[in-house]
Amino acid sequence: MKSPNVSTVTEFQLLGFQNLLEWQTLLFAIFLFIYFLTVTGNTVIIAVVSQEKRLHSPMYTFLKHLSFLEIGYTSTTVPLLLANLLSQRRAISFPACIAQLYFFVFFGATECFLLAMMAYDRYLAICSPLHYCFLMSPEICTKLVAISWLTGLGTGFLPSLMISKLDFCGPNQINHFFCDLPPLMQLSCSSVYITEMVIFILSVAVLCICFFLTLVSYAFIVSSILRIPSASGRMKTFSTCASHLAVVTIYYGTMISMYVRPSAHLSPEINKIISVFYTVVTPLLNPVIYSLRNKDFKEAVRKVMRRNRGICGVRRKGSFFVR
Repeated sequence: MKSPNVSTVTEFQLLGFQNLLEWQTLLFAIFLFIYFLTVTGNTVIIAVVSQEKRLHSPMYTFLKHLSFLEIGYTSTTVPLLLANLLSQRRAISFPACIAQLYFFVFFGATECFLLAMMAYDRYLAICSPLHYCFLMSPEICTKLVAISWLTGLGTGFLPSLMISKLDFCGPNQINHFFCDLPPLMQLSCSSVYITEMVIFILSVAVLCICFFLTLVSYAFIVSSILRIPSASGRMKTFSTCASHLAVVTIYYGTMISMYVRPSAHLSPEINKIISVFYTVVTPLLNPVIYSLRNKDFKEAVRKVMRRNRGICGVRRKGSFFVR
């Protein structure tokens, strides 16, 4: 029960990178540039996959939704980070902080589930090619995508609810650039043991189970690849899942090191570096990895650009004729 003499925190101060005051302008320019590239790159993937019929396959459907996730994921934290780099106040209200936390967990958990579904898709394509069209029909693909989004939607509620029920009596300074779980629990003046254990179990359930299912899929994939007699055949088959494997390694490596730690606490500065990597850098790497390594996608981009240039040319000629 709260003491009547204890004031309740109504807003938090995000300290961000206050120890790098002389670098604030440079950091703003770097993060803004990366954010622009991330949104542009993922938007291009969504547009190309939506317009080009040859990319209307399960793999590219998953990729399109992954791009939606990356835009939402990075937009949850980066715009506020950019605003705080140019501001002195750097305040966020308690409801806005909880909302940011919810969407951060929601998008992160959804990405875990979606990456696991993409691994299952690659497993079927390589290990059961004759049954692939039946086992991964458009209807099944749509259901798997919907399951990923709905499961992520539900996953975000429990951590946000439990954090919102904690008591915050002051100080109200979060030594981070967004409302993340570890720094919020450190600021609470009530017992966080149950909250910490529940969030740890949830993190294990989401991150480790999805990662384990991904590893199992790739164990069967590697086994099938090794049975291919020719080296060129093995390389060609492996190239179809190399991009996804690279994204999985980067994403799970940073997320597991950050959240599957019940008692260990890294220094705030190390936490910030890890957080910058998976909230700012990783969403940019995903479209780069997938687009640069994929000949079909690059050809589809060129075709869409030629088509759009042709449409623009016709419109210009039409408007000139009308005049």
